[in-house]
Amino acid sequence: MQFTTKLIPLAIALAFAAQASAQQVVKIGAVAPMSGPNAHLGKDNDNAARMAIDELNAKGFTLGGKKVTLQMLSEDDAGDPKQGTAVAQKLVDAHVNGVIGHLNSGTTVPASKIYNDAGIVQISPATTAPVFTRQRFPGAFRVVASDVKLGSTLAKYAINNLKAKNIAVIDDRTTYGQGVADEFVKAVKGPGVRVVGKEFTNPNATDYTAILTSIKAKKPDLVFFGGMDSVGGPMLKQMKALGINAMYMGGDGICTESLGRLAGDAIGEGKVVCAEAGGVQGPQEQGLADFRERYKKKFGHDIQLYAPYVYDAVMVMAAAMQQANSADPAKYLPELKKIKYEGVTGTIQFDPSGDIKDGALTLYTYKGGKKTKMEVVR
Repeated sequence: MQFTTKLIPLAIALAFAAQASAQQVVKIGAVAPMSGPNAHLGKDNDNAARMAIDELNAKGFTLGGKKVTLQMLSEDDAGDPKQGTAVAQKLVDAHVNGVIGHLNSGTTVPASKIYNDAGIVQISPATTAPVFTRQRFPGAFRVVASDVKLGSTLAKYAINNLKAKNIAVIDDRTTYGQGVADEFVKAVKGPGVRVVGKEFTNPNATDYTAILTSIKAKKPDLVFFGGMDSVGGPMLKQMKALGINAMYMGGDGICTESLGRLAGDAIGEGKVVCAEAGGVQGPQEQGLADFRERYKKKFGHDIQLYAPYVYDAVMVMAAAMQQANSADPAKYLPELKKIKYEGVTGTIQFDPSGDIKDGALTLYTYKGGKKTKMEVVR
């Protein structure tokens, strides 16, 4: 009995020590496609989330005057909706304090209900599907403009600047690809402007000969593609092989550093125009340039696409926690709703739906195989 009695205070002390230790850790879930055709973008996202968390920990992250450690829980959704909901539930079960992700609209939207039901805040750094915030989940936010703005801006540019008249549209049937293509079609209006064909493929396809042959017969001067670079690059190659000399346009899914590599010499000079959700001008450009340099120094290569938005998503969530002096989503959510944060991608504020206010877009083309900035539009 004496041996047991001595153990009781020790057990209690260890229990309290474990509890105190647990209270010092804030868990941030980070979800992206780390496998599958968009793995290069997913790794980019994962790197940026890790970079933000490392920097916050290095500076000494405090809540209510007490130092805490941010812990990143990284998950792979493979760009697949079923896997996306599975990892979302895994993060809920792990009692994360917030989630940065997902990348693809097709995984973000179904996962968002799981986070909402669990009362967990979610900030997507890449999802552009309008339905994401139209669900009106109070804890769902995004730091990029939606497909409504992407599609309409690209449509106006196609008509007013590229003087396109005969336009063919292809999408990959994903939530993102179909969504941005539909918004583009809605906005394609003007004297003599026609959508001469609408075709679709899927994100795992490799042969587009049938749909491109059909489109070629309609003699388009511009082809719009709603989808990702993993399809867009090979599609450009097959367009060149078939002798389709039309301009090529798409949203942020194709607007990556990798598109030139994936398309090879089919990328052309100024033949591709794409829009990236986000953009900075003037003094803010230096902050983004500094981020790119730090990222490259840390990981040994350039960013792909969404890394700056992932970084800002982590930072804005952390800032809201600090303003609330709490990592409890119920307590820092009100601070997130009213936050004004100066990030590397610009000023971040959210409207009542969780969309970024006054979201910018940056138009790019490709010259010498390199992604080249054209202009920032709002």
